Amino acid sequence: MAINAQPVLIAGRWREAHAAGTFQSDDPVARTPLPEAFPVSTWKDCDEALDAAVEAAEAMRRLSGEQIAAFLEKYADRIEARKDDLVATAHAETALPVSPRLADVELPRTTGQLRQAAAAAREGSWAMPTIDTKNNIRSYLAPLGPVAVFGPNNFPFAFNSAAGGDFAAAVAAGNPVIAKANTTQPATSRIFAEEAAYAVEETGLPAATVQLLYRTSHADGERLVADPRLGATAYTGSRAAGLNLKAAADKAGKPIYLELSSINPVVVLPGALKSRMSEIADEFTQSCLLGAGQFCTNPGLVILLKSLESDTFVSTVIQRFQAAPAGTLLSKGVESSLAEGVTKLRKAGARLLTGDAPGDGPGYCRKNTLLEIRGAQFLDDPHVFQTEAFGNASLVVIADDIAQAEHLIERLEGNLTGCIYSDAEGADDAIYDRLAPRLGRRVGRLLNDKMPTGVAVSPAMNHGGPYPATGHPGFTAVGIPAALRRFGMLQCFDNVRPSRLPALLQDKNPTGRTWRFIDGQWTQGDIG
Repeated sequence: MAINAQPVLIAGRWREAHAAGTFQSDDPVARTPLPEAFPVSTWKDCDEALDAAVEAAEAMRRLSGEQIAAFLEKYADRIEARKDDLVATAHAETALPVSPRLADVELPRTTGQLRQAAAAAREGSWAMPTIDTKNNIRSYLAPLGPVAVFGPNNFPFAFNSAAGGDFAAAVAAGNPVIAKANTTQPATSRIFAEEAAYAVEETGLPAATVQLLYRTSHADGERLVADPRLGATAYTGSRAAGLNLKAAADKAGKPIYLELSSINPVVVLPGALKSRMSEIADEFTQSCLLGAGQFCTNPGLVILLKSLESDTFVSTVIQRFQAAPAGTLLSKGVESSLAEGVTKLRKAGARLLTGDAPGDGPGYCRKNTLLEIRGAQFLDDPHVFQTEAFGNASLVVIADDIAQAEHLIERLEGNLTGCIYSDAEGADDAIYDRLAPRLGRRVGRLLNDKMPTGVAVSPAMNHGGPYPATGHPGFTAVGIPAALRRFGMLQCFDNVRPSRLPALLQDKNPTGRTWRFIDGQWTQGDIG
């Protein structure tokens, strides 16, 4: 292990890793390694982190929602105090803009999620306490146990393994977290873990409430998610790596919540093109190229009905793509996978309209890319034409008629989002009524007349969807309190003495505000 390799955080202590080697993250603009070295942990680090997490989980089961909320709020405060360091470090590791992206949008979203999670932990309704007084049976969602969180490369704050939405939900549900940093952002994750460790100490939570590993071998990662000491895993990243982890977790019977890939189809109907073509072309271009297209809700597929207006729309988008600067991609790996995805689409028969070449922007970069196929081509090989080209690229599909558009939508895989643009005066209503039910069954979030890139942190939000968008269509990675329920186990108490019941299931409502399902009715009251 290199002398200057950064320490890992295990059992409340920063210590030298048991390492098989070291790695460095890249500066995506300079295309050169950043100076700090980080350890590739062996199984010994994972083993010690799991043992510490089990001990922390036992202690956390005895904590009140108020105590957990105090930690989450203190942690949010500490993140805001380290804002300048976090923004500068994340910018160096990702090339994402300091403002507005990191400083003004993503960091406030991150602290906002933590505070929403704190409110849910304090109030307790997320656990769905259910009481049958006649039969003296009571149940709720109890903490599941240690949770491993694997963060993605494209959201260094809001989905960070040591601070993001999965982290917040797991802790709010009463579980310790073993954070596995994304290897493109190890220094950013270290700062978060430093502040989390201070907040743990200040609020009296178990020392191993938050632990941090930077990297493991693939084999040790699969071993980690399958370990009997682990309660569950949350993973956001590539489909290939996620499915390998899922296979290991499934074999061991361990819950794993995955966000894998999504092309987020956008359907633009004829009346919408006739009434506001230029506006929709602008919105699509901005959405597709925002952040160099590196959003999980990036619109990677556009379905149009064959017409002169559709041809004009495509020509307009080509001009917009050619005029817009190509942004810097997060890493060499993203640059390579984007090129490979576009090549795969072209080899299958997609016609290149613009792009598919090295970009002239700074650092890792590809030209803004637009491709096109006919509806019959898509139906001949729907799997290959749903290849995710993650980045600033999109595929246009021209359907011959409404019936073919229905068949196209029916062959779509599961996606996070799907969008339909229609005429505001009702000219497209009949077509909408045919297509929307089909699209709605294939997406977690259906949008009208709005591009999908914005994901509001709202109790009503679903950032999930049918496979392969996520591993399970019944859960969301964004939206509190629903996101917490991934990390709870349904626990029933049958004829248990009142003094032995968890606070949420006792006759007296412990907060006075928790909604409980008592004898068939939701109420905030006590049991009389």
